[in-house]
Amino acid sequence: MLALKLLLVPGFIACISMAGKRWGPSVAGLLAGMPVVVGPILFLIALERGAPFAASAATSALCAVFASVSFSLAYAWSCRRHGWPLALTAALCAWLAAAALLGGLPFSPFTALALALLTLGICPSLFPLPGPAGLAAPVSRAGLLMRMLAGAALTVAVTTLSASIGSTWSGLLAVFPVLGIVLSVFSHRAAGPDFVVTLLTSMAAGLFSFVAFCFTLAVLLPQSTIAIAFPMAILATAVTQWAIKAYRERRARQQLVTANQEHA
Repeated sequence: MLALKLLLVPGFIACISMAGKRWGPSVAGLLAGMPVVVGPILFLIALERGAPFAASAATSALCAVFASVSFSLAYAWSCRRHGWPLALTAALCAWLAAAALLGGLPFSPFTALALALLTLGICPSLFPLPGPAGLAAPVSRAGLLMRMLAGAALTVAVTTLSASIGSTWSGLLAVFPVLGIVLSVFSHRAAGPDFVVTLLTSMAAGLFSFVAFCFTLAVLLPQSTIAIAFPMAILATAVTQWAIKAYRERRARQQLVTANQEHA
């Protein structure tokens, strides 16, 4: 079990970091928005604490989409005027305030879903417009190791503390923006604020698959087994991500056609 805690999330972080280096901030952000951190954490919680506990944690994680977007918005706006220390401080304050608010409110899976979808529906218009994104700087071994260690530390902390902090805060802390922190700070230092804004905007778009994953778990875990709920959640994630990709491609084609007609 300890080996899973130490390897699952850091492995995903390494893959996303390499994707950002190869394909740029849009792809890295879209991947980072997927449940690559919360998925393994909820799986480990389900194994250690049982399906009902994990279902409640998944509901809280679904609510935490609001906190995740709050972090991204605060960093995206702050990084245009300030360096990474102030931008990170503002983003963490935004996340903590949102999480504290969510932690004191009762949510069912369906009310949590409504909050998450409302948040994702509104947030695209709230991000600053990015300029041309700079090229991603090469990821050093030391930098990649720090990212992976941060992911491992979060996984061990949440799964270890889950018994004492309860399912609500286990779910909220499972969505603590470890990926957002490490990717934003390293990218801000290496490639500039426009790269970060593009990254965080794409990360918010990728959260639709995160929502599908957590909602599926919150609904299925109380009524089925871990062996059924998690594969179904992964399937829901894949279908949602495919739908997002298809929508983006269709929209890009429509914009291209419109642009050609205007120039004709």
